Amino acid sequence: MQGPTNTDLNLSAKASKGHGIPTISRVLGDGMLIELLYDPKERKTSFAIWNKERARIEPNFALDPGHLLIPYSPENNLIKHEVILFPVKPEEYGTEENLVCEIQSFIHRYVDLSAVFETIASYYVLLSWVYDAFNELPYLRVRRDYGSGKTRFLLVVGSLCYTPVFASGASSISPIFHILDSFRGTLIMDEGDFRFSDEKAEIVKILNNGNVKGFPVLRCEVNRYKEFNPRAFNVFGPRVLATRGHYDDKALESRFLAEDMGGSPLREDIPINLPGDWKEEARTIRNKLLLFRFRHHATAATRDTIADPALEPRMNQIYRPLLALMDDPKTREMLLDFGRKGHKELVLDRGMEIEAQVLSVIRELSLGSRSAGISIKHIANRLNEKHGLDYERAITPKWIRQHRTTEASPRDLQEPWDLRHIPGRKEA
Repeated sequence: MQGPTNTDLNLSAKASKGHGIPTISRVLGDGMLIELLYDPKERKTSFAIWNKERARIEPNFALDPGHLLIPYSPENNLIKHEVILFPVKPEEYGTEENLVCEIQSFIHRYVDLSAVFETIASYYVLLSWVYDAFNELPYLRVRRDYGSGKTRFLLVVGSLCYTPVFASGASSISPIFHILDSFRGTLIMDEGDFRFSDEKAEIVKILNNGNVKGFPVLRCEVNRYKEFNPRAFNVFGPRVLATRGHYDDKALESRFLAEDMGGSPLREDIPINLPGDWKEEARTIRNKLLLFRFRHHATAATRDTIADPALEPRMNQIYRPLLALMDDPKTREMLLDFGRKGHKELVLDRGMEIEAQVLSVIRELSLGSRSAGISIKHIANRLNEKHGLDYERAITPKWIRQHRTTEASPRDLQEPWDLRHIPGRKEA
């Protein structure tokens, strides 16, 4: 059973006095699901309640005589101003294949993506509606500078996701922690909207702790009695992001399903401005996705998937949730091929980073040396001092011999390392 939010816990005592517990979503132990609905035309919120066979709409739900769940008010600013989106009602979608095709057609109509990434984005939308059935999640991301279509991607794909939280308008990071903890759902964000280093550090915390269950972010708070009382914020959930570049943390980079945008001319059939009815189209698809959540939440994570030996265990974990939703073997192979290419890029980047670290240490040692060379042992010791925490085990001279690189030919190098080939070194 999904535990109540901190807001729920604070209000539970009031429930016994006739006050309800404002609720967005609940997964009960008997398989019953409760989801918030919002009708913008009627300006009304309610609950869709799934009893494992059919859905019904109710104004509230009594857990027991002392606990009454009530929907958030339609006057809540996050709901009223469409910072967070909800379905209006559960709606029939036919087969899963039909639903995926409808999602993909909607994305294709308004966003210019490669065919492969368009398919991945469509299944990621599907995954977001059953994300809490899994223990690990990938993130979805597009990269490129302004003017490449990143904002359009966030709007279109984000509007289909489960409880999308459009966070780019936040004046600081603090409300994002509170919203994710209380509303859960999918974080939709352009990293470029947060320009200061401390804000970006907080975003990285959310990303590092948000793709695996059970790793809340701790933040300092002081209660009304002036007592230090750190609070844990649950930030687990899907992410749809836009960034201008890569993260330095390679482990974080490995969690993204990413594509660079704007590398080719915009398709002529894509409208420059979104039409007036696009929100209604998205709302209809969200209605169908709600019924998908009801029907598949209990079984989504039970589908068998086979690990790909070409990928690291971490990446197999990341790709498993998407693979679990793909029945077509060709689609599964397409995703695995996408993962293998991304894995090769990460391995290549990692190798270049290692070589850069070795060269940096050689240069540093050479500038302070009066001898004709530097021993590999000295290089290994200095690498351990500077970068030892980046590696799983201590760096050894043997390891250096396997990875060493220089502008000179290997035949020109002797041990100790010949300093005549170190650019920029002044002779003693």
